[in-house]
This record gives sequence, C-alpha cells and structure tokens, in this order.
Amino acid sequence: MPTWQLDILSVILYTEYTPTPPAQVSTEHWAINPSSRRSDLSPNHPSINSNPFSTLSPPTHQATLQPKEDPIFLSNMAKSSLVLLLLAILYIAGTATSASTTSSSASATNFIKASCTATTYPALCVQSLSLYATSINQSPRQLIQTALAVSLDKAQSTKTFVYKLTKFKGVKPREKAAIKDCFEEIDDTVDRLAKSVKELKNMGSSKGSDFQWHISNVQTWISAGLTDENTCVDGFAGKALNGRIKNSIKARFVHVERVTSNALALINKFGSKY
Repeated sequence: MPTWQLDILSVILYTEYTPTPPAQVSTEHWAINPSSRRSDLSPNHPSINSNPFSTLSPPTHQATLQPKEDPIFLSNMAKSSLVLLLLAILYIAGTATSASTTSSSASATNFIKASCTATTYPALCVQSLSLYATSINQSPRQLIQTALAVSLDKAQSTKTFVYKLTKFKGVKPREKAAIKDCFEEIDDTVDRLAKSVKELKNMGSSKGSDFQWHISNVQTWISAGLTDENTCVDGFAGKALNGRIKNSIKARFVHVERVTSNALALINKFGSKY
C-alpha cells in the first residue's frame, strides 16, 4: 500500500478512536418532578426547608438528545462512514495496483520469452532471466546487461569450485593437470566477462560508430570466453580421466558455456538493430 494512503488512514483512525472528552454534568440528566419545582412551591410548602435534592428522583426518562440530534453521535457517525469509505478506496486502489504489477510482470516475462527465441538454448535463457523480469521490464539494453551479468556470476562460482579442486590431495597427476588447466581457462573467462559487463555500462547511450565499437569489444571478449570454456572440457577427453571430477567440472563448464552463448546471441541481436 502506498505511503500516502497509510498516512491518511493513520490520521483517520487516530481521530476515530481517540476518546471524546466527557460532557459537562447537567441536571437535565435527571428527571425533575414538575410538581415539585421550587418555583411552584408556596412558602408554606412542607418541603421548602427540606433537603433541596430530595425533589430529585432517579431518572425515569433521561432527558438526553435523540441520536439524530446529538452532535457527538453525528460526528462519530461521520467519522465511521469516512473510515469505511477510505478502507473501500484503499482496497480498490490496492487491488488495482496489484493487478497493474501482475500485468507488468507478465509483460516483462513475455518480452524475455520472445527475446530468448533468438538464442541457442531458449528454455535455459528464459529460466535464467525470468528471475530478473522486474528489473529487465521490457528494456533490450537491460536484457543484455542482465544476461551477461548472469554469465559472469555462473563463471565466478565455477572458478571457485575448480579452485577448491586444485587443493584436493590424492588426485591422479593427469587429473590434477587437467584441473589446473581448467582453472586457468575459467579465470580468463571471468576476466573477459567482467570486462564485457564494464564495456556495456560504458557504452551508455552511444550511437553510430561509438556504439558499434563497444559492441564489437563485447562480442570479441565473450567469444574468447566461450573458447576457454570449451578448451577446459576438451582437456578431460579420454577414458583415463573419466570419473566424478570430470563429470562435475564438465557439468559446470557446459552450463557456463550455454548461458554465455545465450548472452552473446542476445547481444548480437541487440547490436544488429542499432
């Protein structure tokens, strides 16, 4: 719920539930027997010298204003009606906002799905980018920046994983050499993807030759990163290196290669339109 709506509601509720100061006590709340009014008593009336309050009897018909004439009652009624009206307005506004947000999110997701048809792995593309639909919205520039950032994130986590493998003991010499090579390759990939992310940011709203220059740099670095990833997997070729380490590294590198390939495809499409 928007902040201004909460502020208005707080003020109204405070006014509604703040106790109303008690009214001044009035003798009108007591029923006075008309036949016993002092103005009607003669000097010789037996009660003239008695307790003056003896003529007051417990209220039989309390002389209060009728609800429709009581200003306090009317004020509270007005406040209650205003609160109910405000709550109804806030509910409708909240429903409209929720519907608007849902509609915007659906439009962003559809935009991502349509864009991912240009990639080699569209299902993976949609899966990896839909999480960021709100920030992507329907911006082609934000789409490629997010796709590249996802690739960099996957490459960094893979680099950390491979680094831990280089510290394992009891690994076969050939496996250890292959792991070391993979670490160097993924390190290069991370460096190139990081430079690409920075290049896209520096591109800003460049146009013409400047725009193409930035895009060309990004395309070159991403392509080189893809080569590094493939080189790592190739280093585990042969049955002698089959095993859990090879399978784990291969699975991670293949995933990085695919999200990076998707990012490059989106960037190529973006670059061709400008």
